[in-house]
This record gives sequence, C-alpha cells and structure tokens, in this order.
Amino acid sequence: MSAKEFSIEPLAVDPLETPYRCIRTAIPAPGTVPVLEALHANESRSMRGQPPLVWRHAQGFQVEDGFGNRWLDWSSGVLVANVGHSNPHVTRSLQQYVEAGSPIMTYCFPGEVRARLAAKLVEISPAGLDRVFLLTTGSESVEVAIKLARTHAIRKDPDKRVMVSFEGGFHGRTYAAQLAGGALGGADWIDPNPHFVQVPFPGSIDTADRCFDVFPDRLAELGIRPGQVAGVIGETFQGREARLMPIDYACSLREWCDRNDAALIFDEVQAGFGRTGRMFAFEHYGIVPDMICCGKGITSSLPLSAVIGSSCYLDLYGPGEMTSTHTGSPLPVVSALASIEALIEGRLIENAANQGAYLLDELKRMAGPYHDRVDVGGAGLVVGMLFFKDREGLQPDPDAAFRFCQSAFQRGNLFFSPVGKDYGTIKFCPPLNITREAIDDGLHGPFGIKETLDQVMAGAPAGSKA
Repeated sequence: MSAKEFSIEPLAVDPLETPYRCIRTAIPAPGTVPVLEALHANESRSMRGQPPLVWRHAQGFQVEDGFGNRWLDWSSGVLVANVGHSNPHVTRSLQQYVEAGSPIMTYCFPGEVRARLAAKLVEISPAGLDRVFLLTTGSESVEVAIKLARTHAIRKDPDKRVMVSFEGGFHGRTYAAQLAGGALGGADWIDPNPHFVQVPFPGSIDTADRCFDVFPDRLAELGIRPGQVAGVIGETFQGREARLMPIDYACSLREWCDRNDAALIFDEVQAGFGRTGRMFAFEHYGIVPDMICCGKGITSSLPLSAVIGSSCYLDLYGPGEMTSTHTGSPLPVVSALASIEALIEGRLIENAANQGAYLLDELKRMAGPYHDRVDVGGAGLVVGMLFFKDREGLQPDPDAAFRFCQSAFQRGNLFFSPVGKDYGTIKFCPPLNITREAIDDGLHGPFGIKETLDQVMAGAPAGSKA
C-alpha cells in the first residue's frame, strides 16, 4: 500500500489570516504549479507524497510559499529542524565558515570542525559512549550499528548473528535497515532473512501484553536461543505512535542484553537532540545502550548522521576498513555544532518538555469525543494522532488521516503526509522553539486543528470553499 497522492490542481479555499497562519490564494498557489508540474515530469513518482507546497521561505516554526501564504509548521521537515528553520546561529556559522575560504569537502582527511563535533557528541552522551562515527543518513547509521553488533558477536561465536527488532518499527530504506523494519520497512524485493527476527513493541497500541516476558517467549517461539542473538535494535519511540516503551521493560531489556552479551542499540534518528524533552529519548529509561543511531535533528538542516557508542564496538574495524566518502563533510558538521549549541543555549530541550506536555494534553482533549476512532500519544514535541475505522479492531483509517492532512494544509497548518501502519497516523512534531501562543493558534484559532478534526470525523469536506 502506498501513500495517497495530493492533487496539484489549485483549489479555492476560504481566506485566512491569524498571527501565525495566512492563506490568500487558491491552494496550492497557482504560481507554484509550474514547479510542481516540472517535478511531476522529471522526478520519480515516489516523490509525490507530500502536500503540494513549494517552500520559498522558512523561519523558526513557519513556512511560506512566496505568494502570500504562510503555514505553521508541524513537521519540522520530518523532524529535522529541531532548533527551527534557518536558525540564525546555524546559518551564520555556515556563512562564516564558507566566507573564511575553509574547505567544503575533505573526504576522510582530518578536520578541525570534525574533531570538535566528535568531542561534542561524546560530551553530551552518557558515560561509556566514547566513540563517534559520522555518516550522512539515518539509514546509514542503522546499517553501521547492525554491522558492528554482528561483527562483535560473530568474531566471538560464528553462530551468534541474529538481530532482534520490533514489530511496527521503521529504521530506513537501505537493505539491513529494511530487514530490521520488517513489514513496515520492507518491500517486495526484500527476501526473508532468518537472522533478522521481530518481537512485539511494548509501547504499541497493538500490543496487549507489555510485560518483558513476551520478549524471551517470542524468541523461544521462533526457535532462537539467547546465545544466538548479536544485538537488539529498537526505536526509542516508534515513529507511528511516538510512545516510549515502559521503563521497566527497557531496564529488563538492558539486563537481558548484558546477560547474553548482545548489543543494545537505540535508533534515535527521530527521537534525539531534544525532541522528547531530553537530549536523547532513552534517557527517560534511566539506562545506557551500547550504540545509538542519530540523524535528522542533529543538524537542524543539512544531511548528517552518527553512530555514538562504546569503543568496544566502534573500534572493531581498523584504519580505512569502515569509511564513507562524505563522512563528516564539513558543512553538515558546522551546522551540527551550531545546532547543538542553539539547542542547549536556547533551553529548547526544556521548551520541548513544557510545550510538549501542553500539546499532548490539548490533543487528547480534542480527540476525547472520538475515542472509538482516534488515539493520541507522544513524548515531548512529538505526538502521534492515530485514526481508526473502529477501536475494537484497531484497523487504521488512512482516508480520514489523509483528509485531515489535506484540510489542515488548506487552513495554514502544515503536516507531512500520514505515516505508520497503513498510513493512518498524523504526526505533530514542530520545531522545538515553538511557543504556547503559536500552538494555541494552530489548535484553537480560526479554521484550526480542532475544527478540522471535528469536520473530518463528521465526514464533512473541510477546508474547501463552499
């Protein structure tokens, strides 16, 4: 099942102007149609999955199309712009670096900014995570973490090569990442691999029994002995629901991995760098993994990812045995350093915790009358709104989620397209500098989220001009 495609035909909608949202033209703006048509003519069809907005300006938590329309951004560009779009400290740091004539490509030759970022990442990570490997995408970081976990295990015992992940997870679109992602992350061309197995995720609405006993019991059902497991990888919260696993489960998982000499890997590509109100989401659990996979919000802008972990894993390969052409490319590294500084100095982690608690409460209150069809959960400034055809069967309702996304877009609230199981989930994940006033405008202001949800649940066409 693929995501629905948005029409690029301009639709007349009700005009709107609030302190944070403004709609003055048909949507999409007629002036952007030539760009949309050019993309359709030349790009892969798979790139047509987002609302048809041609970004012209983006600042803080707002996005504009250059034709008088302005959106409150609930997407952060799929959880990237943690410190806000075009953050002044990030853009200024990039400008200063380039204007100084510094190299913008260094391959794997040593670099001063790369040294600073590696040291900063070790500094902000818990004790024991003392090595960094920089890459470009979150999927790459997952590939490397899996490679290191299996290398560490297989060198000790050739039969110790099983990777355990969680049902409903998503780890990226490269090969091992899709194997770890299972049904949600897989594709027709992915062959089953007996060394990649899955267990229920304890934070999922689909999982009735959240006791840790489910973990070893499922492995036993699959014929997997604990001694065969090289590592366990899981998102700290699963993207489709944004719910953390129970703390006692996480602690038991850490103990199980220690007892069976298996690597514990948390995929923090979406969850890290303040998103949940902690620097890293696993800090909510009170445990430390062996490796963490980072990406997206690490730079708030340019492509960069990292594996941060223990030297007993990160130092397994010798010089030149595990590298990448754009590892630690200078401009993304500069943006990462500036983004981390802005995150800490601007107290945006605390803001994520405070504003996130308010956002979650408000969304739960809005969804209350629709308990049989809508479920809300989250942590910090990432909240998932799941649409169901009925609560009893937990069958996702992708049509309702799509209508919500489209209608909100027409009313100045920007989301990326529905995600998760059968594309039934809307994600609320604004930049971490969002204010209470902006949240209230988006939720309760004219043509806001509450009104959109009410109309979608009533089956009425929301957003279009009567």
